[in-house]
Amino acid sequence: MAAASVTETFAVGNAVELAVVERSGFVESRHAGSAVVLRADGTLIRALGDVTTPIFPRSSMKPFQAIAVMASGVTLRGEDAAVATASHSGTEKHATLARGLLSRAGVPESALGCPAAWPDDTASRDALVRLGAGKAPIYMNCSGKHAAMLAACAQNDWPLAGYLDPEHPLQKRILDVVERFTGERPAASGIDGCGAPVHALSLTALARGIARIATSKSSSPFAIYREAGFLAEAVRSNGWVIAGPGMPDTVVIDRLGLFIKTGAEGIMVASADDGTTVALKILDGSLRAATIVALSLLADAGAIARSDVDALAPDLHLAVSGGGRQVGEIRASYI
Repeated sequence: MAAASVTETFAVGNAVELAVVERSGFVESRHAGSAVVLRADGTLIRALGDVTTPIFPRSSMKPFQAIAVMASGVTLRGEDAAVATASHSGTEKHATLARGLLSRAGVPESALGCPAAWPDDTASRDALVRLGAGKAPIYMNCSGKHAAMLAACAQNDWPLAGYLDPEHPLQKRILDVVERFTGERPAASGIDGCGAPVHALSLTALARGIARIATSKSSSPFAIYREAGFLAEAVRSNGWVIAGPGMPDTVVIDRLGLFIKTGAEGIMVASADDGTTVALKILDGSLRAATIVALSLLADAGAIARSDVDALAPDLHLAVSGGGRQVGEIRASYI
């Protein structure tokens, strides 16, 4: 059988080392990838590796999707806006927020098109097991995004059925928002893990779009940028919603106040208060080093304090263990 045709993406030779895993003074593994750092106005500060070849942003695209929902007439503020852009851990509090979006829109939970899942949060999963309950779409980490999408459909009398189809009015609206904020037409489109369309963009375009969102103001005279401003405020004020207890995105938001969003397969975007923004892709798809690399790049750019990064690092699950004690660490290693 012939191999399936695929769109060419990163070449290994164009990547650089971004991080290493050190055990007992020995470098055990290396993570290669690419990263770009932009100023708030889109000016290039630093490029590591290939920052022009398209990648799938995965869940780092959720802020654009949430803004498209908000620009479609759905008023989302605070925790409601945050859960619309979250990759949450499935706690009952997260599920309650997603159910609230559906209930207010008059949409049944059965309309969710994301796969059924167990909560990523261990305590929440254990609680469901004790109750004799099973996995469900509401606990899937993208359920907030899907609930918001369905709310937009209800608001505009768009069909609930097929809301994940690329030709659905909602998905066309999302694509328009992606192009407007990033300034780039996607090179390809695919199906994300949750079933929604995902659009391939360069790291530079992704960083540019995130910078525009993170620096938007809710007082803007332009409606779509007002909504982006409300979203940025919601993310920075509700770290627990964006991920969950002890998860890196939540820790970074709560401690440093950054606008940050992880995506599957080694994607990370992060924006500091001054709009300095990082977008990175770790080539092997691992996320274990993504946060420390992004924070280190922001510190190098002078956007956040290196001392704050050092103080936060112990809470980012970077320790390498041996025999029940720490014998090494995961650390940024780019030059």
